[in-house]
Amino acid sequence: MAPKDPLLGTLKVCVLNLQSDGGMVTDANPHLACCCELLELVLRKGLQQPVISLVHRDYWHCFEQLTHQDTCGRLSALSLVVEQTRVCRKLLSAQGRGRYLLRLSLTRRTLPQFIAHLLHTPRILEWYSPAVSILRNEEYVEPFVSLLLVLSQIEFSLDMQNCSFLDESWLLPVCERYEVVPCREVGLVLRYLSGRVFVLNLIPGSQAHVDKFICPGDIIDEINGTSLRNSKSGQAGLVLSRLKGYPLSIIVLRWKAKDGTVYRPLVKLIQILRTENPTLQLCPASSQQSAAKDKSSSPSQCLKEGRIVYIVQFLGKANTGMFGDKEVLQDAIRIVLQKKQLMKEVILDMKETHLTCTERSSNLELFEHHYPEISCVGRYSQPDYTIFAFCVADSPETPQSTGFCCVVLKASSIKECEEIVCRIGEKVVLTLTSNFLLRD
Repeated sequence: MAPKDPLLGTLKVCVLNLQSDGGMVTDANPHLACCCELLELVLRKGLQQPVISLVHRDYWHCFEQLTHQDTCGRLSALSLVVEQTRVCRKLLSAQGRGRYLLRLSLTRRTLPQFIAHLLHTPRILEWYSPAVSILRNEEYVEPFVSLLLVLSQIEFSLDMQNCSFLDESWLLPVCERYEVVPCREVGLVLRYLSGRVFVLNLIPGSQAHVDKFICPGDIIDEINGTSLRNSKSGQAGLVLSRLKGYPLSIIVLRWKAKDGTVYRPLVKLIQILRTENPTLQLCPASSQQSAAKDKSSSPSQCLKEGRIVYIVQFLGKANTGMFGDKEVLQDAIRIVLQKKQLMKEVILDMKETHLTCTERSSNLELFEHHYPEISCVGRYSQPDYTIFAFCVADSPETPQSTGFCCVVLKASSIKECEEIVCRIGEKVVLTLTSNFLLRD
């Protein structure tokens, strides 16, 4: 049997998940970020650095060079994608531009054409190592191109304006646009930090304070088409002064992620803001009703040392013998549910290399598993879609190992269940692929 590349195997799973969801794929799709990250890993694998150069070569440079080689105008569609990426002022690095180009190519269905032209451009293809790269391996490149063709059949509708954090993260913030009526003064107290324009406070009685369209801690990303990414002190005020008396269209990036916690790439910056202004109140500015609602509902997520941790119910474990694939997952969940054990409220903490489960009332650690030990993860395919489980090697370091066991938990909502399953899956994939790349 021909050897399989783990990147292609996991990419295939992500593509099939996107395809099985049906309909249009948006930024809210839980499989999108994982798919993009795997595409990035494939395009970086085996990419060699020039012997003498001050610039670190990335896959963006490969795509950019493709259009430079086109003297007959054959790559007009691809040239438009590259040019739109190049002129975007919100992108400051080759990594950000490469990620933007991948998202734009998915939307315009041009990724297969990019790879096809790359494969037929020897001068650029030689940048990749034939011993390591998927693109220069005849056994691997064909299935990779086939997966790209499947992706090109899926309809993507991605917010290309929400790209200011692609330089550092595939995880995107909540991005919203607001139309502000003409006024003499918007009423924002701003703080410039790491090239971003934060709202430090709202002036009482001002337009911003009355409309409550923005909160302290949020970022002003764009005003009337003018990007404020990498702004210097006073630049936002200068733009607003020029537009005094005109209607404003403001793009706001929320400090609060969709799950209600601090958007992860902003954790350190928000801490700096709080240090500089201890009176800073980071709470929704919409209404007192929403604040009351937040108080009444018990939060199922919280932030611990910059990580999102989940408060879930531990239902129990079931031994699955020598089998640890998805086929045994559903039966194992049913076995645990039939036992009707007492549920325990636990804190599920997904760290960088492993996850832990701690009983919330006693702080007693129930288990700890490293991601390479996890063989599969999934949701219960019955009416209660908030139940999920993962199979893990049962004490693999001991000779008395009985094989695999299935750990069963219950989330607070279907959406949270999907998010946890997706995050565990991504961690397992990235750990395996990182180990594989290190061995290469």
